[in-house]
Amino acid sequence: MAEAGKAVLELVGISKRFGALPALSGVDLRCVAGETTALLGASGSGKSTLLRIALGLLPPDTGAVWLDGERLEPRNVTMLRRRMGYVIQDGGLFPHLDARENVTLMARHLGLPRAQTAARVRELAALVRLPEAALARHPVQLSGGQRQRVALMRALVLDPALLLLDEPLGALDPLVRAELQEDLRDVFRRLGKTVVLVTHDVAEAAYFADRIVLLRDGAVLQEGAPQDLIEHPLDSYVARFIRAQRAPIGGIGA
Repeated sequence: MAEAGKAVLELVGISKRFGALPALSGVDLRCVAGETTALLGASGSGKSTLLRIALGLLPPDTGAVWLDGERLEPRNVTMLRRRMGYVIQDGGLFPHLDARENVTLMARHLGLPRAQTAARVRELAALVRLPEAALARHPVQLSGGQRQRVALMRALVLDPALLLLDEPLGALDPLVRAELQEDLRDVFRRLGKTVVLVTHDVAEAAYFADRIVLLRDGAVLQEGAPQDLIEHPLDSYVARFIRAQRAPIGGIGA
């Protein structure tokens, strides 16, 4: 586990354009060990693009990404990516593999011992509360909540330093979403992982995050503890964005 207060992930001066369209403009982001950072914003604000750049799936036009003090570059991106876990909406599982095969894909690719991998799968299934019988099912045979639990297990199987989650609960119905919110927050706290979560939901961001980063048009508009944005918005857009949320601030069950 990284030292408390240490930056696990740093993005410095990140800019990105898609043709004539600017997606990010000089964004800085610092994610501290053991904390959850929520990237919040409307559709098109740049939050998912920033997450993909952090993971090395997209190169920035300008700026640099640092993981545990090591700069992410083409020569080391594959190696450093193994130290990050990534979960997307609806899980992104391979349909031709059963749940266990999805979870162990990277472990098998790296040739890790089978007994060690099997023990890790049992540990993670208990952690995310996935029934062992579900591990033999293919994604189409799993519920939406089960698919996300499997995706989280896959992201955790190599014990990464950093978890990156891109709208992981966006496709779930409200009851399943509330249950998985509680379970995910419990997992984050028990493992002490550094987490970056993308969402457009203020209540969800406040429920999970130690710090919220609100983006608009590819730039950071305000960042701080959830209560800072609620009680001390820097401008009228921040205030309107917060007020536009119908769910209670703090999230379900807070």
